[in-house]
Amino acid sequence: MSSSPFLIDTHAHIYGRDFLNDFGAMLQRADAAGVGHIVVVGADIESSLAACELASRYETMSCCVGVHPHDASRVTERCYDVIRSLAADHPKVKAIGEIGLDFYRDRSPREDQERVFRRFIGLARELSLPVVVHDRDAHDRIMAILREERAAEVGGVLHCFSGDLAMARDCVAMGFYISIPGTVTFPNNEALREVVHGVKIEHLLLETDCPYLAPVPHRGKRNEPAYTRLTAEKVAELKGLSLEDVARITTLNAQRLFRIGQAGQSARIAYRIRDSLYLNITNRCSNHCSFCAKFDDFTVKGHFLQLEHEPDAAEVLSAVRQYSGYDEVVFCGYGEPLIRLDLVREVAAALKREGTRIRVNTDGQANLVHGRNILPELAGLVDVVSVSLNAADAATYSRLCNTPFGEGGFRAVCDFLTEAKRYIPVVTATAVTVPGLDIAAVRSLAESLGVAFREREYAEVG
Repeated sequence: MSSSPFLIDTHAHIYGRDFLNDFGAMLQRADAAGVGHIVVVGADIESSLAACELASRYETMSCCVGVHPHDASRVTERCYDVIRSLAADHPKVKAIGEIGLDFYRDRSPREDQERVFRRFIGLARELSLPVVVHDRDAHDRIMAILREERAAEVGGVLHCFSGDLAMARDCVAMGFYISIPGTVTFPNNEALREVVHGVKIEHLLLETDCPYLAPVPHRGKRNEPAYTRLTAEKVAELKGLSLEDVARITTLNAQRLFRIGQAGQSARIAYRIRDSLYLNITNRCSNHCSFCAKFDDFTVKGHFLQLEHEPDAAEVLSAVRQYSGYDEVVFCGYGEPLIRLDLVREVAAALKREGTRIRVNTDGQANLVHGRNILPELAGLVDVVSVSLNAADAATYSRLCNTPFGEGGFRAVCDFLTEAKRYIPVVTATAVTVPGLDIAAVRSLAESLGVAFREREYAEVG
């Protein structure tokens, strides 16, 4: 594979005459664009067989089998038997699909579509496979049937997502992924861009749905797997992430859903997001914040952060040396870094001698943890401190952050922010935009403390 970011096109129809004349060249372009794996999706019996045949021939392909709702009226018992046999016996079949409802073209009666959709969900549950769901102008019925047929037991993906943000969040709550096609690049598709903004990237997949729906600047032409990269670039732009971040995270998502090519994960001490190098030095934390995704999954932005042991300074610095070209080093992993104050000081001192910019992301309770004012010990070592304020009053803070220090925890954060200005050049208070939180009040409090303020999007916490 090329040195480009490793991307997965999770929904492609690359069988048939659309790719007959340049199939090999198409695969070469995909590889050059960093698309390392393609999930080939069947839409009827013939194309499901073709998808399986391609997956058998190419190591870099997997397949899904199912019948599109357009053909629901033609589904017979033999069709179910063929799909069941393929799904049960072919080692590279990863899901049942695409299946679902299409109330836009209505090429099959709606009652037939719903009956077939339910039957295939049942088959997926029988075989413990996820589902790949086609939904066009049928949002309410799709969601109702997924719930009624207990599709959450196997999960899956809403492919080529066309619903709104509220629907996307309902899908995520059911354990489904949201797949983003090239239409996210279309100038008039603000609704899909809102979904990308509002759903954590840990719940997104990328797809082409080729040969259909080519992204800008190829709109109106044949789509192909290489163009997954254009969709990834747009998602990176919308999320404020690098292309490498988007590739890493969405690939892990696809590997988890479809169980493809996922190697065992080892814990990361140093890990890169955007142009910053983060240091994961402890999994201990002062608080247990209700909105923090880290307590549900040790994977943060595609990096596995469950430490086997707390590293010493030599291990941390060795991990740092594996990277270059970053703008800053950030103490912020799967835990509260200032719990390990001595290590922060030692590593920061070594890096400052090399001219590295140092940031610490903290919950602001280190003075309570250590029983003294630790900020003078960071003077000259830390350039920026970002403190999770998260509330405008003690009661809200206690409810959201589950601090072990009671009302004193909130007071300590405020005092930490005020005191930090004496020792650290840049001090910022942050708050997560948790639904229902008065973010303006938190901003006002930060300003009254004389520090900068930054909102952290709820959809991106983790």
